[in-house]
Amino acid sequence: MKRQVFKILAKFNKAILPSYSKKHLDLAKASKLQLAIIGWRYFVTKNALD
Repeated sequence: MKRQVFKILAKFNKAILPSYSKKHLDLAKASKLQLAIIGWRYFVTKNALD
């Protein structure tokens, strides 16, 4: 059940949230909001793959 929720969230992230790796964002110059989005996407992806 938990894994299915994270898979749905991962699809939502892919559709709605920006992909900073495609934009070649420098993490040293990223804003707090951008870092929060990167962290959220990492958390969801990690849990969807477990």
